[in-house]
Amino acid sequence: MEDRKMPLSGVADSLHAGPNSRTLLALYGREIRAELVKMLRNRAYSFSAVGFPVIFYLLFSSINRHPGPEGRETARYLLASYSCFGAVGAALFGIGNGLAYERGHGWLELKRASPMPPMAYLVAKLASSLVFSLTICLLLVALGPLVSGRMLASPGEIVDLLGVVAVGTIPFASLGLLFGLAVPPGSGPGLVNLLYLPLSFCGGLWVPVELLPKWMQSFAQYLPTFWFSRLALHVFGFTGYSMLVGYGVLATYTVVLLGISARVWRVSEARA
Repeated sequence: MEDRKMPLSGVADSLHAGPNSRTLLALYGREIRAELVKMLRNRAYSFSAVGFPVIFYLLFSSINRHPGPEGRETARYLLASYSCFGAVGAALFGIGNGLAYERGHGWLELKRASPMPPMAYLVAKLASSLVFSLTICLLLVALGPLVSGRMLASPGEIVDLLGVVAVGTIPFASLGLLFGLAVPPGSGPGLVNLLYLPLSFCGGLWVPVELLPKWMQSFAQYLPTFWFSRLALHVFGFTGYSMLVGYGVLATYTVVLLGISARVWRVSEARA
């Protein structure tokens, strides 16, 4: 048998060469699928991430049910705000709490030591959060006839709302990333709630900001949850705030949070 040998230079080149685009795409796809399956099997997360927005939406819709056009507009307002509420929770708990837990149990260190690109791990978490966020939004839309007797959104409005929810999830995914990298692993769920609930209430995701005290209304305009809800409400004709400003605020939060997260990531790598 002929003995075929590869020159050492060829071995070195093959080791240093990165994966081609097709291999990289397949790797990202497998990581996303694995992350999504893991989150679906985590019943504590999947039930709470989907269940809380649905229960709150049905509860507040029943309390604020009015006949005629007023009732329809109230239901549409709540549909927009609780779609945002669900997206924020999916991002903070899915990425923030999940990353903190995995970091505490050594899973993050194992991922870093593997040949897999670190971004695949983070992109998979973002993609999983997006799937849950959009699923929650569609579920709330489907519940519209139950709370108002008719569909609350046209097909075009549903598409627009899904787009806003997808974009609005990104800054909270960035916040979850920073949270997961920085907080003590064992305190994840409690600290996430300390962040999630005040952001939701003060940002107008539970009740309209206009019903809050004046000082809280002024404070709310500095919160990403406030602008997220304004963009979602704009889909249903609730105007009064600039969409350009809203997207600008969310983009600013995203850039700042990702910058801080990158710094924390580098520091933790240096200590590893």
